[in-house]
Amino acid sequence: MLAVLQHKLFHRFGRWLFQLRDAEKGEAFLSQRRVFIVPTKAGWGFGAMLIVLFIASVNYSLSLGFAFTFLMGACAVIDMHLTFRNLAHLSLRAGRTRSAFAGEEAQFEVHLINRRDHARYAIWVGFISDELPELERACDVAAQSSTDVTLTVPARERGWLKSPRIRLQTRFPLGLLRAWSYWKPDAAVLVYPQPEQHAPPLPISQESSPEGHGQLGQEDDFAGIRAYQAGDAMRRLAWRQIARLDSDAGGALVTKHFEGGTTGRIQLDLNAMPRNMDLESKLSRLTRWVLEAEAQGMPYAFRLGHVALDAGLGPAHQESCLRALALYGKS
Repeated sequence: MLAVLQHKLFHRFGRWLFQLRDAEKGEAFLSQRRVFIVPTKAGWGFGAMLIVLFIASVNYSLSLGFAFTFLMGACAVIDMHLTFRNLAHLSLRAGRTRSAFAGEEAQFEVHLINRRDHARYAIWVGFISDELPELERACDVAAQSSTDVTLTVPARERGWLKSPRIRLQTRFPLGLLRAWSYWKPDAAVLVYPQPEQHAPPLPISQESSPEGHGQLGQEDDFAGIRAYQAGDAMRRLAWRQIARLDSDAGGALVTKHFEGGTTGRIQLDLNAMPRNMDLESKLSRLTRWVLEAEAQGMPYAFRLGHVALDAGLGPAHQESCLRALALYGKS
């Protein structure tokens, strides 16, 4: 109980001391109060050297020793100003995010905006978290310009992955001092379930149909050609007829039309999955089937909880299915 209380007190003290704010919407500004600076190991060694030089100069009345000591001290003061200025008054804004599958790396884009007349060099940007390694990226920001930095974080489970807190730090120009600041952008990445590695073939149910449009099966009776419709498989395109059409004269794609025979229908339904599978395994298999159906150009219907989509194909249909899989059961 005492350890938990100490942890909470230390956490609150750290949030107050280092200005650890919640996720900030829009553009964030690193004011002077948000930038902290301390000596590095080299800086502490440099300070110890100055003390030794000053004591030696006093004991032996060395005029050149005093001059050298004060000159080095002045360099340290100037370095302190330049290190602090390299980070202070910088503006930050969250950029684009890209969806990922569980087990991959989620990407967050960060914009660093410099509205001052001096350039900024060697700014290291990276996420900080107890579960994340310190993988930082260095960047320079020219005067009156901006630069983009893409940070990655492991996507371990499906759902919304919020951006961890970001630390910006610099040791420019001499490396005697380190200035840093914290920022948590209001950004999140949608993580899809991890596709099953060795999933069974797509569930194609055989049924009788008067027309084979958008479905699979035995194309027994060729009935002619017709205009292309969204969802038609690439293998059904009538390439010979297409080659004769003049696209500049208003020609369009045409597809082969079949009647009769046995056709197949792809229905991806969570309730139809084996009962001995756990939920995450079912979602993983459905994710693989969605990707397989899209890759093979096979229209598929989708049902997951309250989400029911008719047979379709294309990026929008795939995104709707993957989004439903990612957020299923998430509050």
